[in-house]
Amino acid sequence: MNIAELASKVIGDKRRWRAYKARTKQLPENYRTAVDALERYLMYFGSADGDGAASMFEDLADLFERAAADGTPIRAIVGEDPVEFVEAFLQNYTKGSWITRERERLANAIKKAEDASGETSS
Repeated sequence: MNIAELASKVIGDKRRWRAYKARTKQLPENYRTAVDALERYLMYFGSADGDGAASMFEDLADLFERAAADGTPIRAIVGEDPVEFVEAFLQNYTKGSWITRERERLANAIKKAEDASGETSS
């Protein structure tokens, strides 16, 4: 796989990526800082690829552009736990991914083990 194919798989169409970066560059500094941090996390831990990744980042830009225009505080967007926010955000773009399937498999196995032992969660 050459670098262009890799980039396309990870971030999608370069034009869409450049447009996204141009949009986030126009955000007020505090919103841009938050988006940069979320983007970094999504790059490391996100499993969306190609068009899914491009859509994910475009939606992130939409969210923060609207918030900045409305004057919505960053904490009102991401809540008290930014990791929880970004994980929930990411799940909208990873349906059917191997990570999602493994998370479901783990949850189901624990539930099955709990049911077999007669334990109940509290």
